[in-house]
Parts: sequence; C-alpha cells; structure tokens
Amino acid sequence: MPRGSIRVAMIGQKGYPPIHGGIEKHVAELAARLGEYGITLDIYSRPHYSDQSGPTDLNGVRIRRLPSVPTKHFDAITHTALATADVLMRRADVVHYHALGPALLAGLPRWLARKKTVVTVHGLDWQREKWGAVATKVLRLGEAASVRLPHRTVVVSRALRAHYLRQYGQETVYIPNGISPPVYRSPRLIREHGIDGEYLLFVGRLVPEKGCHLLLEAYSQLPAVVRERYGLAIAGDAGFTAGYAEQLRRMAPAETRFLGYVHGEILDELYSNAALVVLPSTLEGLSITLLEGMSYGRCCLVSDIPPNLEAAGAWAQTFRSGEVADLLGQLTWILDQPDARQRLGEGARRHVLENYSWDQVADQTAAVYRGLVT
Repeated sequence: MPRGSIRVAMIGQKGYPPIHGGIEKHVAELAARLGEYGITLDIYSRPHYSDQSGPTDLNGVRIRRLPSVPTKHFDAITHTALATADVLMRRADVVHYHALGPALLAGLPRWLARKKTVVTVHGLDWQREKWGAVATKVLRLGEAASVRLPHRTVVVSRALRAHYLRQYGQETVYIPNGISPPVYRSPRLIREHGIDGEYLLFVGRLVPEKGCHLLLEAYSQLPAVVRERYGLAIAGDAGFTAGYAEQLRRMAPAETRFLGYVHGEILDELYSNAALVVLPSTLEGLSITLLEGMSYGRCCLVSDIPPNLEAAGAWAQTFRSGEVADLLGQLTWILDQPDARQRLGEGARRHVLENYSWDQVADQTAAVYRGLVT
C-alpha cells in the first residue's frame, strides 16, 4: 500500500513525545513504526504532558497540541472533546481513541463525518481507586461505549478479551503491548541519584492501584541488615494523586530513593542493574513495566492478578494481590535465592522477547486499519 494512503488520528493519550505513561508509550511505539505501512498519524497532545524537546518528525507524524482543563476529572474529557471537534474538520481515514473515557466520544466521527473509528482498551479504568462514585459511573459508561460505538475494539490482554466476551457477548481484537530490545547500561546516572549497590526497583505512577504503598509496607518490615544491602528505587510520580504520593514519602524507610518520572538512559540503567523488579499492582491492563523488566533479564515479583500472570507466564515470582504479609514472605524468600532469581530472569527474557514485540503490535494494528479502510 503506498505511503500516506491511510491517515489516522490518535486521540486519548496525554502527550507526545511522551514523558510517562503506558498508553503514551504504546502510541509512541506505533508512531515510530506505522510509517513503514503507508500510514501517517495526527497525534493529539496536551502540551503539559509532552516532552517538547523530543523527536517529532517520525514517519509522517504530525502533532496537534490542544489545551484541556487540567484537573483530575476534566483533563482527559475536555482534551478529547476538542480533539474530536478538530478531527471532524480534517482528513482522517481512521480515528483511533485510547482508553475508556475518550471512548465516550468514539461515535461522533462515525456518525457526523463517516470516519472509521477504533478504540483500544488499555484497562478497566473505572476500577481505579482515585475515582469517586460519579466518575466511576461515567467510566463504566465508557466501557460500554468502547464496544458499542467504534467499528473495532482492540484490547491489550486476553483477560480483557475474556471480560468483554463475558460482559457484552462481543468479540474484540487482541493486540498486546510490546517491548523493544533492551539496551543494557552500566550504573552511571543512577549513582548521581544516590543509588549505589544492589536495589529493588518499582516503576510506575504513584497511584493506589499500582500498589507502591504495599511494597513500602513490606519493605519496611525487612530486617535492617537486608535493607542496608538492598535499597529501594521508586521511579514514578503522582498525577492527580499528590496526597497519596506524599503519604508514600512519609512512610518510606531511609533506604528508599524517589526518582520521579524517568525515561531514556537512566531508565535503561535502572532496569539493567536491579536485583529485583517489583510490580505490586492491584489493577493492570497489560503492564509495559513488567514486560520491560523481564526483557532485561530481571527477576520480577508480581501480584497474581490475571494480566500479570498472563504477561509473565511461568517466569515471575508471585504473591497474593493486596496481601502485605504474603508480599513480605515472597520478598524475603526471593532475595535469599540468587540462583532462583537468575533462573527466572533468564527465562523471563526469553519469554517476552519471543512473545511481545512492538513490531508485531504495529503490524497487527496496521492490519486493523487496512481492514476498515479497504
């Protein structure tokens, strides 16, 4: 198919080039690859969420920066509404929405402008603890909209596909997240942040469903001699959950280092040199953090929620989700088992490199677009 023959508008991600976030990473990885399929992109971005110094001229990618009302409840929907109004007046063969909230508007390009629409569901956002009753109800409507309004619904995990089939009797297109080949780096930048020696690593937004408070509670109960040997690095920060993030900092033992959002070389260093990657989340779609940690050959200790078990296969140590006592027990055991950590890490690397690839994600996503347009 000739280059530029399909134009796709991406709506729902916070920013591009991304600073942080799984959806933002997903969109950025597609942007780096879809040009090879003759697909050009308009990516709608919120200025306060994007790295405006980053590369923007990839394979026919155009960035459309529109404002939003930057509050917890109105940030996403106001930006989505402006982007949707804008795309109605532009050429777009496919309008691709990401996440449940933006899915509420996925019918408008279809009905008003006869454009093909796609929604990718990255997780059941209404389950997030930060939402009150009204926001939860709206996001549940977004879940129903995500399967009823667009021409195609894409899900990032088999667990989500099973949920939609069970809840709505509706088949969805399964396209998981992916990984890029790992870039191993010696510890240099992380030492400037006070990380020297062995450490445990948490990567993710500081929101309750990521479970950082569970990790800190378990870590603080480790014997002092263990904490002296294994520090704890926390890479991530709050969105609209500043109170929760501050609570984490108050409860953290002295051996903890909060790094804020990191990406690029410093994130490569963190993955390359971690003794253990811990993912204590109670809610996921399909964790890119888990896939990345495994791709670096790191042993991962993860909660036993279905998306984590799906992604890890047999190659991660697990604990019962939400249970600090079990997390502490598994943490104590795995830190005392270097051979088991090495075995799980090596198996994890093989597993994800064989089964998760951004190149495959781009190929399958391009097939969805071609199927709709042709």
